[in-house]
Amino acid sequence: MSEPRIVITGFMGSGKTSVARALGERLNCGSVDLDEEITELNARTPAELITQQGEVAFRDLETKALRHALNHGGRVIALGGGTWTITRNRELLEARKCLTIWLDVPFEVCWRRISAAGVNRPLAPNRQQARGLFIERRPLYRLATTRIAVKGEIDAAEVARRVEELIQ
Repeated sequence: MSEPRIVITGFMGSGKTSVARALGERLNCGSVDLDEEITELNARTPAELITQQGEVAFRDLETKALRHALNHGGRVIALGGGTWTITRNRELLEARKCLTIWLDVPFEVCWRRISAAGVNRPLAPNRQQARGLFIERRPLYRLATTRIAVKGEIDAAEVARRVEELIQ
């Protein structure tokens, strides 16, 4: 593939999947949501895997799914919120010369979405733990190739347009 893969990272609830899909449409290419890829490959959601097998075992499965997505997926990949925080995943993306985009969304926006979704988040079951994880992960998200600051509610189409401008 002559064009670099575009990988979207950021905290849970930051809009990674929505932006990846909108960007895939803008670029007329496929997009992959890594959490969906994990679910398809393992017949269980990331939350189920973390709860049943623990985070360490989940991260191994996540890395395998990332390799699979890089080999067989679309040009745009939305990572899970913690995927980027694992050194081997960042090294894999760097070795593949991926363009990594960090969606820097305020915690309050992310938390509103996490709460509204009503989905089990074993690593962030409450506001306090989610905030701690948000603060802990920020320095790692800063390692992405590019940061896109998103204030307030995200408009995936607008963010996708901004990413497209960056890559042209």
